[in-house]
Amino acid sequence: MFRNKLASQNITLKSAFDALLKCNKDIYPNIHFLFKILCTLPVSTVCPERSFSSLKRIKSYLRNTISEKRLNGLAMLSIHRDIEINVDEVLNEMSQKPRRMTIIL
Repeated sequence: MFRNKLASQNITLKSAFDALLKCNKDIYPNIHFLFKILCTLPVSTVCPERSFSSLKRIKSYLRNTISEKRLNGLAMLSIHRDIEINVDEVLNEMSQKPRRMTIIL
């Protein structure tokens, strides 16, 4: 029915996202749900493989005691290398947090 509707209106879809936008959720709930799944599926397995290879580099035998929070942060930095990091913003953020150890002068 959905295909016949598209054919009768001479609508050509270029991507799954276009199909999701054209599909009425109230009239075609199952097809709409399938298009949502199709739009969220990864095209390839490159991203998960990149994540695991980054984790292998970060979490080596010598660094097994690393905390999960720090491991997640290092993994995100390694995976998303293309994002620019402003050093001043990082320093400002770190300076607002309390220190874990006291320095005796």
